[in-house]
Amino acid sequence: MGRATGAADAAQAREDAGGRATREYAEHRELLFSLVYNLLGSVADTEDVLQDTWLAWTARATDPAAPGIEHPKAYLVRIAVNRALAQQAAAGRRRETYVGPWLPEPLVGPPTDADGGPDGWSGGGGTGDVALAAERAEAVSLALLVVLETLSPLERSAFVLHEVFGYSGAEVAAVLGRSPAAVRQLVKRARAHVQERRPRYEPEPAVRRQVTERFLAATLGGDLGALLELLAPDVTLIGDGGGKAPGGQRPLTGRGKVARLLAALAGKSGGRGLEVAWRSVNGAPAVLLSAFGRPFAVLVLDLAPEGDLVRGIHAVSNPDKLRGLARPEA
Repeated sequence: MGRATGAADAAQAREDAGGRATREYAEHRELLFSLVYNLLGSVADTEDVLQDTWLAWTARATDPAAPGIEHPKAYLVRIAVNRALAQQAAAGRRRETYVGPWLPEPLVGPPTDADGGPDGWSGGGGTGDVALAAERAEAVSLALLVVLETLSPLERSAFVLHEVFGYSGAEVAAVLGRSPAAVRQLVKRARAHVQERRPRYEPEPAVRRQVTERFLAATLGGDLGALLELLAPDVTLIGDGGGKAPGGQRPLTGRGKVARLLAALAGKSGGRGLEVAWRSVNGAPAVLLSAFGRPFAVLVLDLAPEGDLVRGIHAVSNPDKLRGLARPEA
């Protein structure tokens, strides 16, 4: 009888521990998703890391022989970041064979109104749900994610933790297993690198939308003169088709080259069957293009500090990065 009672008590204890572990993980999952996504730029890789984090967390949290975890949030962040660091190495190897330029997978949210805010649509799940979760935490623009790709894994981790999520140097050191002095150097190098390539400027949503509307009208109409007026002299066009959709083999830089290419593409297609929907992409107004009712590309513009010139055009058309996009109701 005593043995049976002891077994029942142990089973109940494991069940109680499992319930606490589930609640604590759920409480911090949005933070973990946003943090890991900012380190990897891929929803699929982020979900893989979160699954590994969950398994490691529950194994540790439900082990009766292990000491209690005093700070669950810090413990979960440490697991997730170090799993992401390991995932970065595998992702880097995959990108060596990637066809054409690689862009981060966009976090596409619901339709937006004229001012760049949600218009009330409550989309049907998929990528839109995780996008909304990330926006409630810390959204990093697609353009900044492109710059973060040029940092080393440790520099990127230190930068994201310190500059985006506001962790102190001591907290970053504890997460990365480095000394505070080493973390200071990582953050310093990363910050200088980012500021050199990406001056901190974020236009108002309404301004971004107005410029995007003018850009779309000029592009779909093949208006070379209007494009030349809209584009910054050093504008760069990056198209990510992954070898599965139109995207180009390399980035194209220069106002004249980009304008002529866009005007030529408009002449070939004429915009036939093309639908334009305004969506929130990584927290900023952007465009979802659909061809004959199916998502075709996500278009995000990066504006110069002057506010009305386009200095970066990011077009993601790889269908693997558009899966799960819920099509808004007409």
